[in-house]
Amino acid sequence: MPAAVTEPAFEAWMGSVQARMEQALARVLPGAQIAPPRLHAAMRYAALGGGKRVRPLLAFAAGEVTAAAAERVEIAAAAVELIHAYSLVHDDLPCMDNDVLRRGKPTVHVEYDEATALLVGDALQSLAFQLLAEHRLADDAREQLDMVKLLAAAAGSRGMAGGQSIDLASTGKQLALPELELMHIHKTGALIRAAVLIGAACGTTPAAEERAALDRYAQAVGLAFQVVDDLLDSEGSTATLGKTAGKDSKHGKPTYVSALGVARARELAEELRGQAHAALARLGTRARRLASLADFVVLRKF
Repeated sequence: MPAAVTEPAFEAWMGSVQARMEQALARVLPGAQIAPPRLHAAMRYAALGGGKRVRPLLAFAAGEVTAAAAERVEIAAAAVELIHAYSLVHDDLPCMDNDVLRRGKPTVHVEYDEATALLVGDALQSLAFQLLAEHRLADDAREQLDMVKLLAAAAGSRGMAGGQSIDLASTGKQLALPELELMHIHKTGALIRAAVLIGAACGTTPAAEERAALDRYAQAVGLAFQVVDDLLDSEGSTATLGKTAGKDSKHGKPTYVSALGVARARELAEELRGQAHAALARLGTRARRLASLADFVVLRKF
């Protein structure tokens, strides 16, 4: 299978989207000088200046499948990324994972304080839905309402928040593979799926079979992302990852590495990569960026 992630054209595209998203997020976030200044400064600290922007990249790549306007996709992608940023702020809190490093800098509750970090997460989540509501992102209002519903479900108890709840309840336990997959379909996969489907929804309405193909792709990539995250947590360094390495093992978190071992976890990541590519087969060259992103997710070192 070709490692498209190494192609200069893909790397240039990825860099341009990441730069565009940094500018878009800087624009939609309240300025640090606007009252209350401490909260707004902390929101910008949490959301700007770091991260791979995998979810926005997926949204833009999916938007290419449906010929979506970049101006629409960047707002939809910003909404998804704000939800992701909020989740990281809350996950790092002492009552959750109690981490002190994120994206190579102190976590929000360390740089500011716990109460501010809690409010940052709340405010980032609210801003995400404000963006979806105040911008024209789809030709049909019902389709835009579906975007709101999709993102809300991905962030809620049947998605990311529910996955985090399962994760916290599973600390110190050994989960069977189906249980582990259920947790990460919610915790990680739901928001990745939302990024793909919302990005595609910014363009022409995909046919039912095309949407199903995008959905299968997103599910495979979402699980692959988590498998590789677990591998990197086990084998990577804090300097490379920009977050505390080895924390899952230290805290007794169930992971794909603890459940399967390193070798089998690597095999699973490759299998999921293959499933992602297979899902895109009927979409042709329109899905070339999505295919490259599946490679990036599995082959990344950070």
